Parts: sequence; structure tokens; C-alpha cells
Amino acid sequence: MLPGVYLAKKKNGNIYYRSSITYKNKHISLGSYTREIDAHSAYAEAHYLTTHPNISISDYRKENTILYFEKWVCMINFRDNGLYIKTPIYLKQHFFYYYLSPKKILTFEIDDLFYFSSHKIMQRNGYLFVSDYGMQINILSRFGIKNYAVPGIDYYYLNGDENDFRYNNIIVVNPYYGVRKIEKENDNVYFQTKIHLNGDFLIGNYNTIEEAAVAYNKAVDLAKKNGWNKNFETNYILSLTAKDYANTYMKINISKKFLEYLKNSPSKI
Repeated sequence: MLPGVYLAKKKNGNIYYRSSITYKNKHISLGSYTREIDAHSAYAEAHYLTTHPNISISDYRKENTILYFEKWVCMINFRDNGLYIKTPIYLKQHFFYYYLSPKKILTFEIDDLFYFSSHKIMQRNGYLFVSDYGMQINILSRFGIKNYAVPGIDYYYLNGDENDFRYNNIIVVNPYYGVRKIEKENDNVYFQTKIHLNGDFLIGNYNTIEEAAVAYNKAVDLAKKNGWNKNFETNYILSLTAKDYANTYMKINISKKFLEYLKNSPSKI
């Protein structure tokens, strides 16, 4: 066999070729190929990367390269930083880049390195997620952003770069379910609560975000008591003690139209 190539068989008996390289005393798998020459070429490219420090990630060209792009990133990071990471990460001093593609590059705090070095980020229709215990987890959830959140309304990026996920760059405006911050022309602010049943129902407008979050929870409880069996999410409000929460819950006003709808609604799914 050519250097760096190992013969392997699939369960159906078909032959394929595995490529690997040993670098800095670490054995690294480079991928599987249908042709021996391709597997060897991947090995040769990986070796070339490790011995030519002038080659950078930006030099990657798919049409001229047999090595998978993820491995290209991994090998260059290992060469430059001395740490092999199985996901396409390149380390900097206080942050790191995660390469989804040569042109789609995400930036994270170094505090997130352990998580994303063991969780591959995937993208579908602009939605970034990882697979965790068999579930698709939106990476935005790590920053307190809910699945329903609208960029520019519920959260925004301080420097305008939607690929920069450093904590000081992500500003969460509406961290609670069913709550939206509303700014008036005179700079006054209030918090609006809505709940979705067959459509969106206004629960009320409130002076504080905590009151609005409690109002949403109360609306959920009322909906359940009136036969709505939807899988509602509820808000956990760290800033309120149990006593404060109970007092707010008892005093908070709920839209009379919503209460009437609950009594008279024919469909409760």
C-alpha cells in the first residue's frame, strides 16, 4: 500500500481506503476514500501542511485539494498551536475561529472551546445547531437566546457581525418567553406579553420585564386550566425570590379578552 493508506472493508464487502498520518506523536485519521491514490494524496497534503508553515487556511482551494477542508483546518491549527482538535477550530490568544466553510467563519470566546471541540456545528437554512444526546440544540441557546427569538428585536450583535458569538458581542434584549421590549418615541420603555394559542393573544403591557415574564407564566397556567394541552414553555426568573414571584403572580393583571377567549374557545389543542 502507498504511504498513509490502509485497506478497509465495508459490511457489504466493498473495499475502501483509509488515510491517516502520525504527527507530533499523534495518529490522526484523515478520512476515507474510494481510491488508494486519493487516500495517499490526502496523506501527502497533510504532510505538506505540517512542513510548510507559510501555508494558511485561506490558501485552501477545493478544486485543487483532496484533503477534506475540516482536516485542513485541524492540521494547520495543530501545526501552529500544538493542540489537535477534531472539529475545524483555529486557536487565537483569547478566542477561536470555527470554520463551517472557507468563507463561513464563526468567532467564539475561549471559554467555549471545550464544548465546541467536542460538538460539531451544523448548518441548515441558516440555522446553526449541534447534536447533543440525540437532540438538535440551537447554538444561540448557549447565550440565553430562545428558539423563537428574532434577530434585531430580541437580540442583536453589538459590532454588527452575526458570526461573532463572543459574549460581549451578543446583546439579549428579550430573554423570556412571550415577552418583547417596546420602546416609545419619548424613550419610555414597556414590556409586552403575548401567548400563542390558535393565534397570538395580547396578555398585557407591563412596566418591568419580570412582571411581563410572570404574566406569561400566569397566562400559561390559565390556558392549561381551561383545557389547552399545548407543550408550553415557561419562564424561570432568577431575579425574583419565591415570595416576590408569588406576590407578583397574584397581583398581575391579565387581559380580559384573553380570559373570555379561554372560557369560550371551542378548540383546545
